[in-house]
Amino acid sequence: MKTPLELVTSVADFRFPPKNRRPPSGTDGSQTEGQLSEAEREDLEALVELSETISLLRVQALRVLGQTVT
Repeated sequence: MKTPLELVTSVADFRFPPKNRRPPSGTDGSQTEGQLSEAEREDLEALVELSETISLLRVQALRVLGQTVT
């Protein structure tokens, strides 16, 4: 079991894997003339919400550690 400091450090260090930092294939408009299906739009919105939540958790963890966002 991790100590609280190790847990906070793990949260502060969390990043999406590089392959998840790019838009999903097929959502760049190159094949659909810029139109997303409703399912694609929902998937992208869910990824944005997840990314925002992770960012907020990282900021809180960094504050606990006395660090700044990089």
